Amino acid sequence: MRDAVTSLIRNYDVTGRYLDRDAMDNLKSYFNTGMARVRAAAVINANAADIVKRAGLQLFDEQPELIRPGGYAYTTRRYAACLRDMDYYLRYASYALVAGDTDVLDERVLEGLRETYNSLGVPIGPTVQGIQIMKNIVKELVSEAGIEDVGIVEQPFDYMTRELGEKDL
Repeated sequence: MRDAVTSLIRNYDVTGRYLDRDAMDNLKSYFNTGMARVRAAAVINANAADIVKRAGLQLFDEQPELIRPGGYAYTTRRYAACLRDMDYYLRYASYALVAGDTDVLDERVLEGLRETYNSLGVPIGPTVQGIQIMKNIVKELVSEAGIEDVGIVEQPFDYMTRELGEKDL
């Protein structure tokens, strides 16, 4: 797993270049937003169960067919699995937020997900929608915590939904 600093240095090292103005600007941005990213992750950590619960309720309210007979989340076991997966995405989004890099999402979440979901018949659309709902809840909580730049929390959630949405699952 890499963070924004190691990813940037790796990219420059691979091409044999010194850090230029763009690299320095990226590093400045990373360090300038560091405390806000850590505080946002703390908000996620303190509210994780509530975030997942609220997101699940909203998702199933917007897509009630998921919890009806024949729906993917119909049984108690499947419903619990959906919430477990949402918690999983939220936890890794918090890691990526602190790292300032989406590498952890590729390594720990997205690789192998296609095969797993295909084998289980899990629909990807509701998964993507659930991730976006969690993003909106997190932005609301981060704002309430007094963190001005709530946009910093978007990257990991948007990255997961973009990657999941672009794959033929």
